[in-house]
Formats: sequence, C-alpha cells, structure tokens
Amino acid sequence: MGLIHQPEPVLPLTAVFTHYPEAIEWAKEKIESHWGKIVLSSEAFPFEQTRYYDSTMGPHLKKIFFAMSPLMDPARLSEMKNQSNLWEEEYSAQFPKSEVRPLNIDPGYVDLGKLVLASSKDFYHRIYLGSGIYAEITLSFTKGRWTAFPWTFPDYREETYHPFFMQCRDLIFQARKKSK
Repeated sequence: MGLIHQPEPVLPLTAVFTHYPEAIEWAKEKIESHWGKIVLSSEAFPFEQTRYYDSTMGPHLKKIFFAMSPLMDPARLSEMKNQSNLWEEEYSAQFPKSEVRPLNIDPGYVDLGKLVLASSKDFYHRIYLGSGIYAEITLSFTKGRWTAFPWTFPDYREETYHPFFMQCRDLIFQARKKSK
C-alpha cells in the first residue's frame, strides 16, 4: 500500500489572449487580486498557429503568460478555471466588443516535470478534476527540455514559449529552496 502525502506546491500560470491590450491589463488586475502577485510575465506572442478562435475572438490575437506567487496546491486548478470563465463573461458584459469572446484566460500550472492546463472540455487525454473542469498535461520536462505530446496545442509545440517555462521552473526551485 502506498503512503498518501500532499503534493509539492506548483507555480500557478495563466495564459491570456486577445487582440485588445486593455483586456490584458484588465485580466492582469483580476489575476493579481485573486491568485497572487505576478512575478514573471512573458512577451506578448502573436497567436497565429490556428484560426480556431477567429470566429469568436477575431483575428490578430496576442498571447501573454503570467506566473504568480506564492506556489499553490495543484488541487486549486479547477477553482481557478471556473473563476477565469466568470471573468471572461464579466469582461464581455462590461466592455462589449464586436467579438463573442473578446478575452480568453487559461489557468494552469508549472511543476518541475510538467505544464498542466485546465479545460472545460473533455477529451481522451484529459482527467476530470470536478466542478466541470478537466486537467491536461500539455508539456513534459524530459532530459532538460520541454517535450510535446500528440495532443499538445500547436502553439505550445513550438519552442517559442519554452524559455518562459524554463524561467518558471527556476522560480519553483528558488521558492522551494527558500521554504526549506
């Protein structure tokens, strides 16, 4: 019989994408007021790997990542995804745009061995967490590099984001070192 123990805390991460710079700032304020201080931000990457979101979000999207402190229990992921869905609805209602979904907020987390994203959609590679939310291991960290899976989204497959995720791993090492 295996011994039950609490998992190591993980680094909360959020991907925000839109083509409205003010929407990114709005999301950033929500994230910091509810999930912790943003300690690392990526550049705003062009999101051009798919046209999947064009019909609801419009073209010329930019995606930016935020990593927050402190480290958290990974069990909070479903709570974060449900909160982000409410924020998307709130933004859409407060700041009507021509798009159905002017803002997308995707929470997840980074651990030393993986990048996990939350989703409200089920699929064969996702595990149900509860409250209508599923988790997906999007990337694994193997042999010193981030590695994609057959189901990994096209933009995460490209190595463009990987240096940012490496910085996230460094933050985890630093935070765990301080806590010991």
